[in-house]
Amino acid sequence: MPLQIQRGFTLIEITMVMLIIALLMAGLLPTITSQLEQQRTKETLKRLGEIKEALIGYAVINGVLPCPSTTTDPSNTNYGIADASCSSSLTSEGYLPWKTLGVMETDAWGTKRSASSDPWIGQWRYRVDRSFATTFTLTTGFSTDALLIKDNSGNNLTTTSERPIAIAYSTGKDFIANGQNASFEGSSGIYQSDVPTSSFDDIMVWISRPQLFNRLVMAGKLP
Repeated sequence: MPLQIQRGFTLIEITMVMLIIALLMAGLLPTITSQLEQQRTKETLKRLGEIKEALIGYAVINGVLPCPSTTTDPSNTNYGIADASCSSSLTSEGYLPWKTLGVMETDAWGTKRSASSDPWIGQWRYRVDRSFATTFTLTTGFSTDALLIKDNSGNNLTTTSERPIAIAYSTGKDFIANGQNASFEGSSGIYQSDVPTSSFDDIMVWISRPQLFNRLVMAGKLP
């Protein structure tokens, strides 16, 4: 009976297959990464929509908008809780009082913090006009916070007659406040919201006075 020789793959053939697989994966990687970023952006927008509704709901229940949270130690019981009053001496926005509002702690890129030494990765930035963090009426005006939002070209997205009364934003995938959001003005605060660019990827929502008043009137809380 003749000897049968079983022939397997040679090292060269295996190497070629591995090389082809590597090239295919390299070609797919940018597409996969792009799809993942799109999903994270979509999820972050969804969470911001929930935050906006939670802020309005808080105002309906309490008659005021919450102050930011400035507690930085996650082991502190006040971490994620709205401060009792809004400080006029802050040098940056506070963070969203996510526990108070019952929303998620971070955006879709974020990482929860468990110690004071942990970096702030994806935690929501938040600011409220202080006139609306105390009891207000239909005639309440804006405080010296005087918030204004611009687009990437510097055009106003809000007016000086109807300024935002609260803003919340994600710092995006680079975890850094970009553009106008990178600087903080204690009064006449200027912010930026627009489509992402190579140097700007923040994602923002805001509440206007007409939006809030409309919901409060519908709920029978105003006038």
